[in-house]
Amino acid sequence: MKLLITGGAGFIGSAVVRQAIRDGHEVINLDKLTYAACLDNLHPVADHPNATFIQADICDRTALDTVFADHTPDAVMHLAAESHVDRSIDGPGEFITTNINGTYTLLEAARQYWEVANRPSDFRFHHISTDEVFGSLGATGFFTEDTAYAPNSPYSASKAASDHLVRAWGETYGLPVVLSNCSNNYGPYHFPEKLIPVVILNALAGKAIPIYGKGDNVRDWLYVEDHADALLTVVQKGVIGRSYNIGGENEATNLDLVRMICAILDRERPQATPYADLITFVADRPGHDARYAIDPSRIRNELGWRPSVTLEEGLGKTVAWYLDNTDWWQALQSRDGVGTRLGLKP
Repeated sequence: MKLLITGGAGFIGSAVVRQAIRDGHEVINLDKLTYAACLDNLHPVADHPNATFIQADICDRTALDTVFADHTPDAVMHLAAESHVDRSIDGPGEFITTNINGTYTLLEAARQYWEVANRPSDFRFHHISTDEVFGSLGATGFFTEDTAYAPNSPYSASKAASDHLVRAWGETYGLPVVLSNCSNNYGPYHFPEKLIPVVILNALAGKAIPIYGKGDNVRDWLYVEDHADALLTVVQKGVIGRSYNIGGENEATNLDLVRMICAILDRERPQATPYADLITFVADRPGHDARYAIDPSRIRNELGWRPSVTLEEGLGKTVAWYLDNTDWWQALQSRDGVGTRLGLKP
């Protein structure tokens, strides 16, 4: 397929680009290159003849129309988004602009392209979203594709709105859409303001490892390369109008997760005292959801996909990657807000 991938210089987007190229697809990678994007994420495929990079904003309709006309993609995989919950608390405006207005603009550009091409039945608009749109679970139960939306942060609210726009464009205009909602991703090239990179890098620097509240918030962790494989499965095999929940089947409390990372570092980069001694409990994030967990039955039963990497395996691979790629993360640590606690504004 010829895939237009938005946000392809980000964490998840770049994993999709790398996997798509390996699978033999042609990729048009459109990214605005905001603070969280990094072209080095694409180094393994940067010179590949099937990879094209375009710097553009999904809010720029003229630029989008040009990209569609010049490259005639078979499908759109829409990953471009502002995604850091803490940043959304301090500055929700950027999240509304990119995640809602940007998705609307992209939908309209895609709809015009599809209609001018006489509505080809094999075109797809795949919207990639998060399980955070469903809100917070208690100690039991799982999110399914039928779970009611109940977002609790500006970030998750903006993603919920974009999900609804995509569904509406499918129902109202007939645009062939598919959607997916994923659990927490981790792995190589994860931007160093997110939990797992913060733990690794603070530990290596001998700094306090911050854990919000009591550390008892539970997340389902999905290795990013597994997620990329799942997304390419959905865009090729997903049923039009259908949504698919993509989970790692790897639940852990934040505290247990941090302890696992510290134990790996104790083995791989031993020091005089255990890294877990650096764990420090800090003020919780406002509106911090207690638990996310996904029931992945639909994607497993309908599309034959399930994760291949356990949490223990994935964390081992992730720690090893950060130990081997200091130049990559050191260059990003100087960017605006990285390393500073955000999300405490009332």
